[in-house]
Amino acid sequence: MLQGFPPVVARDTHTMILGSFPGEASLDAAQYYAHPRNQFWRLLDAVLGEPGLHELAYDARLERVLSHGVGIWDVLDACHRQGSLDSAIRNAKPNDFASLRAHAPLLRKVCFNGKTAGRFADVIGEAGYETLVLPSSSPAYAMLSFEQKLVQWRRIVG
Repeated sequence: MLQGFPPVVARDTHTMILGSFPGEASLDAAQYYAHPRNQFWRLLDAVLGEPGLHELAYDARLERVLSHGVGIWDVLDACHRQGSLDSAIRNAKPNDFASLRAHAPLLRKVCFNGKTAGRFADVIGEAGYETLVLPSSSPAYAMLSFEQKLVQWRRIVG
């Protein structure tokens, strides 16, 4: 069973971005969105107005994102999976979403990075949060260009 990461969150976090589960590169590096072709950090770079965010050391990236009131987590706490594709996820154990209120009492919006994570939008929405399902930042999702994804990702701060 693969184990996910704890949330990147602060008391003043108002927006969370939830992925599905870390890919192999992320698990190996113990960092969210570590695959060099994943567009997550470049998308946030543009959305948050933080030029060069994707080039910073990982801890500095997290600090900058948190300074904008944005947190990062995944919908799954643990699962079995061969490779990095969401379609290969088996025996999934969801994270404890009820704990979001304790971690981030100001949380209002939960964004989902891709359709797999977005399957949890209704559950989170029923808890009183605004939800937004975004196109996946994964290199496996090439149906949209970076620019097309960015148009939708800008709604994070809207």
